[in-house]
Amino acid sequence: MQMPPKRIGAPDEFQTPPYAVKPLIPYLKKDWIIWECAEGEGYLSSALKNEGFKVVSTGKEFDFLTGIPNFHFDAIVTNPPYSLKDEFIEKAFSYGKPLALLLPLTALEGKRRQQIYKKYKIQIIIPDKRIDFIYPGNKSHSPWFATFWLTYGLNLPRDILFVELEVPKRTKERNATPFRAIEKNA
Repeated sequence: MQMPPKRIGAPDEFQTPPYAVKPLIPYLKKDWIIWECAEGEGYLSSALKNEGFKVVSTGKEFDFLTGIPNFHFDAIVTNPPYSLKDEFIEKAFSYGKPLALLLPLTALEGKRRQQIYKKYKIQIIIPDKRIDFIYPGNKSHSPWFATFWLTYGLNLPRDILFVELEVPKRTKERNATPFRAIEKNA
């Protein structure tokens, strides 16, 4: 199954640099199989694998919103297409498994979303600075919006964690292409 078409004009090419995953690492169990269901270029999957996690990645070849996975997974960790964030939030919670979704901070708004968040008693991780996402052509720059990790089932020590995001100093280090190369040579 193919992923549904993105909404016209939607900026969905926000690839996750490896350092953006660091705040999650202490709360993910090493024996979990993590499903990265919106793989994109694979930066997030590679970062998790390089931290020692087993990851199942699906992208455009699998429709997360309507498909039924034929594999086992224990948690979902993804940076979904923001034009489909509502659909991804609902579908991710429907599995009843731990999850972490990297979303724009504005995804906390909205009556429908807030009903879901109250039902599942979410916890969130808010970085102290904006993430320099990787865009097509391997370009890296900070977007016009702040982001947060929406989590469920990770048992954070508090419902809201404010974390210091350690951003590499050199732009070249911000991109995750070395992770892809390591993975392919392993």
